[in-house]
Amino acid sequence: MKVTVDVDCTPEEARRFMGLPDMSSVHEAYTDKMKSVINDGITPDMLETMMRNWMPMGEAGMNVWRTLFDQIGRTAGGK
Repeated sequence: MKVTVDVDCTPEEARRFMGLPDMSSVHEAYTDKMKSVINDGITPDMLETMMRNWMPMGEAGMNVWRTLFDQIGRTAGGK
């Protein structure tokens, strides 16, 4: 036996029915932050924070990347 049930509701109604939390304020804050990053550009502090989060070895990994970028900068500047 096969039973099919069609429910006609909005996403908001489905969220409430399932008992899921209202994340609209979090979504608004996230989109506002993304808009400010797009409008203002990425700051060096943001890049450093991203690199620290991506590095598997923490501070030691960050030092490896810093050294690499310093060497690239010196090589490019020397030409």
